[in-house]
Amino acid sequence: MTDSATTADPGGNAQPYSVSELAFALKRTLENAYGFVRLRGELSKVTHHSNGHVYLTLKDDRSAIDGVVWKGSVRNLSVRPEHGLEVIVTGKITTYPQGSRYQIVIETMEVAGVGALLAQLERLKQKLHAEGLFDSARKRPLPDMPAVVGVITSPTGAVIRDILHRIRDRWPCRVIVWPVVVQGDAAAVQVANAIRGFNALSPGGPVPRPDVLIVARGGGSVEDLWAFNDEALARTVAEGTIPLISAVGHETDTTLIDFVSDRRAPTPTGAAEIATPVLAELKALVSDLGARMHRCGGRVVEDRRARIEHADRALKRVPDLVRLAEQRFDIVSGRLGAGLAKNAAVHERDLVRVASRLSPLLLQRPQAVQKDRLDRLSVRLEPSVRRGLERLSERLQSLSKLYASVDPDRPLQRGFARVTRSDGSIVHAGAALASGEGVSIKFGDQVTRQAVIDGAATEAPPPGAPSVVAAARPARARPKADAPEQGDLF
Repeated sequence: MTDSATTADPGGNAQPYSVSELAFALKRTLENAYGFVRLRGELSKVTHHSNGHVYLTLKDDRSAIDGVVWKGSVRNLSVRPEHGLEVIVTGKITTYPQGSRYQIVIETMEVAGVGALLAQLERLKQKLHAEGLFDSARKRPLPDMPAVVGVITSPTGAVIRDILHRIRDRWPCRVIVWPVVVQGDAAAVQVANAIRGFNALSPGGPVPRPDVLIVARGGGSVEDLWAFNDEALARTVAEGTIPLISAVGHETDTTLIDFVSDRRAPTPTGAAEIATPVLAELKALVSDLGARMHRCGGRVVEDRRARIEHADRALKRVPDLVRLAEQRFDIVSGRLGAGLAKNAAVHERDLVRVASRLSPLLLQRPQAVQKDRLDRLSVRLEPSVRRGLERLSERLQSLSKLYASVDPDRPLQRGFARVTRSDGSIVHAGAALASGEGVSIKFGDQVTRQAVIDGAATEAPPPGAPSVVAAARPARARPKADAPEQGDLF
């Protein structure tokens, strides 16, 4: 009996674990042994959950490990987790007991050398950002109701079908598809040519010019979407005149043209929703506005009708109002004649009382006083005026004599002559004249003769010497003795 029991229970006294006990024991063992781990790998399957956590996978060329970044640690990361990014993370290894999987809880994350492609993309972003291609001020507004939508994408695949289906449901309009390849070396060139081709269309031409453009492609890895990180393509998008929506990849995928385009859509279907309004909503809005207009118009009409009815009720009392006014008019008009007569009698009595005190003497007396005053003023004024006139006359005579005494031509009447130079200046001294100098001589008869100075200046004769002019002048004849003496004028 004992031997058979021992053979049936090889574990002896060892207690069996429950599944949960074993799972949590392994969890504690891993966390204690690998409480701090530094890993390097490439990110894939990055999922940003709505609760704020980030779930991802770290892989290399042979292995992979799941990872999680809790919500509290996401904001402290120095880099945003993206698919295809090579990073170095630190954290601890733990397990997920419900699935018997181990994973790393990431606390820090940094770019591991960025990689050739990502480093090149980052430098290009900084360059274009410095040139202002990412500025929101240069982004063009999208049209509210586009008539033509241009789509640049692959003609095959689900992307174009989703866009056309979405536009057809929301806003039936004309859609022009420019087929291009969306992956590989030729993709960037074809997409850039399509953008330039749409912008080169002239309005009113055989091919309608789109009101808005959509560049669309499905999701993929960084290498699959690398064509949309081309610098030439980004500059072509910035130079275009038609508003452009970038819908490359899924919501977590980011390419260079997302920053340069006028709007970025999370998915191609989202781009169709951004580019077009909902026709049904517009119809409902128009219908609602029409109904509101009719209701407002109806309320205005009802208000006017009520006011008219109220006025009509008041107008029915107009005859009563007129009769009352007519009665008051009759009463006042009956009193008017007696009132006017009484007023005239009162004014007549006042006039008679004042007229008894009025007489012509009241007007003649002030006139006589003023006339007497005027006569007295005339008697005193006449001698004063006469004396003033005599003084002014004497002053005028003295001014006339003074004027005659200073007349420059008066000495010429007594035999003198005035000598002037050619410049009009008067000669005051003969010594001031040079031999050969021309002068003008003005005589008393106002005749001016020209002369030339000849010879040298001679000195004046001494006092008492006979004057040449006096000697040359003939002696005045004495009156004869028998001639009567001339009388004195004074």
